[in-house]
Amino acid sequence: MSNLLKIYHKLPYPLRVIVASAKGYQLRRWRYGIKTEKLVEEILTQESWSLERWKVWQEERLAYILKRAATQVPYYQKQWNERRRNGDKASYEYLENWPILKKTVLRENLDAFIAEDCNKDKMFCDHTSGTTGTPLLVYSSKETVIKQYAIFEARVRHWHQVSIKERWAILGGQLVVPFEQTKPPFWVFNAGLNQLYLSTHHVSIQNAKAYMTALNRHQPTHFIVYPSSAYILATAIQEQDLIPPSSLKVIFSNAEWLSDKQRNVIQEAFKCPVVNTYGMSENVAFATECQAGKMHISPEVGLIEILDEQENVTAAVANIVATGFLNADMPLIRYEVGDRGQQEGNSQCQCGRVLPILNKVEGRANDLIITKDGRSIFWLDPIFHDIPIIEAQIVQTSLEYILIRVVPTPTYIHADGETIIKRLLERVGEMNVELELIEHIPRTANAKFRAIISNVQ
Repeated sequence: MSNLLKIYHKLPYPLRVIVASAKGYQLRRWRYGIKTEKLVEEILTQESWSLERWKVWQEERLAYILKRAATQVPYYQKQWNERRRNGDKASYEYLENWPILKKTVLRENLDAFIAEDCNKDKMFCDHTSGTTGTPLLVYSSKETVIKQYAIFEARVRHWHQVSIKERWAILGGQLVVPFEQTKPPFWVFNAGLNQLYLSTHHVSIQNAKAYMTALNRHQPTHFIVYPSSAYILATAIQEQDLIPPSSLKVIFSNAEWLSDKQRNVIQEAFKCPVVNTYGMSENVAFATECQAGKMHISPEVGLIEILDEQENVTAAVANIVATGFLNADMPLIRYEVGDRGQQEGNSQCQCGRVLPILNKVEGRANDLIITKDGRSIFWLDPIFHDIPIIEAQIVQTSLEYILIRVVPTPTYIHADGETIIKRLLERVGEMNVELELIEHIPRTANAKFRAIISNVQ
């Protein structure tokens, strides 16, 4: 923890608001400008483009990104020079000639991915700690950041009739209050972004009433959430007869995979629709759910490939690999984002928008249970269906052993645990399975929830 954060945590709440608001005004200057409204209009207009027109646009943008990366980005320059010295005559102009870029490679060579004509000290630095807690930094120009937030404004807020000009709330992973704090406030109001920032690190059934009090006091029109944390609040609303804010028009799911069960419970408790979004700090892919329930890809952000384990394009659910179009100053080519998904064939959505569709996003590619006979099992959510629990996590430590962590509701009984184990064994075969009842499932360093953790390669 930095010294500045330690000082911030020692401040009384009114001073925290001042500090957070000052930071908010700084972020607003980076994210929004005089071009924002015009950009939003252009982005909305492009939604009526034909798929053929989008194809031409992406081909032109891809050609520019590949040339810039190969000739002006040190990491890629070195890569292509080495290939040439080894007699490789493949052209950088074709995407299929580029290798898959792993997160570990990006982390280890961060500065080498910034174009030579850029000064990173004058760029905006965003970061994600990921599941390991190891920082992954992303550098962008102000122009790129403004375009990024204009896309969010158009494709998320505008689609669902809310605006950045309205008061909103976010349930996120920033340590806006000390982790060890046990009494409210577990939030801070940021006047610079007109935002109530609530800590996911302190969400619990016991603290839910305090969270609802804060939301009702600030009356946001929209709420951006980690679905696992929002689900805990929703469960408490139902069990404790709490009253959600009447001002809420929509909740946007962010940063984690949203299950059908989570969506249904959150919608019922907060009495407003839950909309799924998909993106990452690296800004190589972005998708938003429309009113018809389809996840529309934003083609301006990046080109998505769905590749199987042999790196072949597939129509099945497989690894998401993306080439970023938005950030030409730190271009990521064929970047393995660490998620699994499936694209839908070309078809016009009922919402009327002509945008490609991401049919499924099922979570992290490395969150797979490996069976003794070598199969990879991902989709295990059904083993918890109709079981009275708040949340659960599956941890595989070896080919022979799995631990299931469960946070039960008051109506949970021993037979429910036996049902969970039986359902799991039906899917993974013979294994030693242990079930542990706990009060709270640990989050990652950035407060994200992992439903499956596998330590088996």
